Amino acid sequence: MDPETHESTEEQLSTPITHPRDGLGKVIETDEALAAAINLLASGTGPVALDTERASGFRYSQRAYLIQLRREGSGTHLIDPIGITRMSDLQDALEGVDWILHAASQDLVCLAQAGLVPTANLYDTELAGRILGFPKVSLGTLIESELGFLLAKEHSAADWSTRPLPESWLVYAALDVEFLIELWDAMRLALEEAGKYEWALQEFEHVRRTTKPIERIDPWRRTSGMHALKKSAELAIVRQLWLARDELACEIDLAPGRLLPDTAIISIATDAHEYAEKLEELPALRTRQVKKYSDRWIGAAKMALDLPTSQYPAPKISQDGPPAPRNWQMRNPGAWKRLEFARAVICALAEEINVPQENLITPDAVRRILWEPPASPAELEAQMLEMQVRPWQREKIGPILHEAIWPSAK
Repeated sequence: MDPETHESTEEQLSTPITHPRDGLGKVIETDEALAAAINLLASGTGPVALDTERASGFRYSQRAYLIQLRREGSGTHLIDPIGITRMSDLQDALEGVDWILHAASQDLVCLAQAGLVPTANLYDTELAGRILGFPKVSLGTLIESELGFLLAKEHSAADWSTRPLPESWLVYAALDVEFLIELWDAMRLALEEAGKYEWALQEFEHVRRTTKPIERIDPWRRTSGMHALKKSAELAIVRQLWLARDELACEIDLAPGRLLPDTAIISIATDAHEYAEKLEELPALRTRQVKKYSDRWIGAAKMALDLPTSQYPAPKISQDGPPAPRNWQMRNPGAWKRLEFARAVICALAEEINVPQENLITPDAVRRILWEPPASPAELEAQMLEMQVRPWQREKIGPILHEAIWPSAK
């Protein structure tokens, strides 16, 4: 589908959809009800559309508090996984069935936590939109532009750990999978017309194989406002407060920011030495939200203040990989020249084939290859394979990196 056709489709009047076509069934909350849903799913045909609802910003856990499934001939099923013990039966029922999701990497981790993993093909409509070069790829936007239906998205940030779930929320959740199968059919045709279908399949398989929970080194360093801190002693306080907050948040399953906002952590870190003998008077501890567990925060701050300087955290964690590109020109002029060439040509290629640059190859992969380039084309190919650069990406980007490293005679 070319951009002009896509834009004209967006201009068409859309039909508002306020309720599932098959009606809203009861939420599946027991193993018995799940068994009945599994029988219905087994009687359906084709792929299954899936989505999840979490309670990000409300709960510590990133688990799914609702799982939505829809299959042709089966209807839509809303599953509350919290009290169900036989989710493995659902996994068995979906063996060999293709999955359709939107922004799959956001759902696959919590689905795996619930015991559900795809065993056949995975199709991602959001990623398909990116590969097609669509300017907006949210689910609501794509359903409106490709199918002509307008869905309300007012409950996307709700606390899905709420029980019982309001009916309006359940309608919203059901509509998230209502048209997902039809949307994938439309996206598949568009990918085929654009000659990008095989690219998309490689991307989907990569997502299916590699999506897993993110593990960060020193996650406390992501506290908002860290850039304002200059002293190692302040960093020690931030670290201790972050760890105390994370432990309590996990213990009571509450989002960490609801216990102690990042702004309060930074404020305590900057004021702690001034109030060292009277930490209970810290300004950040005066708010109702923070005061409830003030003893924990005071204890954490005291622990940090009592540390010997040798146990203070380093100002920065050691970097894995090349330095920031802004430092290349001075530190490694040859690498800077290679990077500047590759960036320009990749940008031009992205515009030519109408694919975002980050979907052609990650900037980190380009930097790692060009900072200390391989010694031969064979090593370049091996390095791209190790970085899991997909075949279609290697076909497009390989020649550009080759030219950046070994410029041809002009």
